[in-house]
Amino acid sequence: MDWWLWVLGGLALLVLEMVTPGGLFALFFGIGALCVAPLAALGVGDVWQWLAFTAISLVLLATLRNRLVERLERRPPAVVDGLVGEEAVLLEDVAAGGHGKAELRGVPWSVRIASGIPLRAGQRCRVERVDGLVLWLRAE
Repeated sequence: MDWWLWVLGGLALLVLEMVTPGGLFALFFGIGALCVAPLAALGVGDVWQWLAFTAISLVLLATLRNRLVERLERRPPAVVDGLVGEEAVLLEDVAAGGHGKAELRGVPWSVRIASGIPLRAGQRCRVERVDGLVLWLRAE
């Protein structure tokens, strides 16, 4: 096979990997095809080219795919727990054990009252814990 066919095939597989969602399979076969192109340019026989393409692609797939998938799926940890201990201002009266709205860092949040004491609008409270998008507050 001509060397430029391996290059075109490898580039096509790399483009296919970019336009399809997440499997990370075509990537390794595209790299394998690009690695075989110099062998074809040197005049290595077609059978050896196909064997080299298969071997290189499968070795890359077996050794690198899992590590690459893990690295791409890593997400930075949520910093929501950094809100614990911050001061929030109630935007409305909240009954004991009830829920309402408060402002923290200029943003309104849904809040629940952790203590059994009713709180008034404008009162400053501390964030005791964060549960999803709900702040649990205690009076200062």
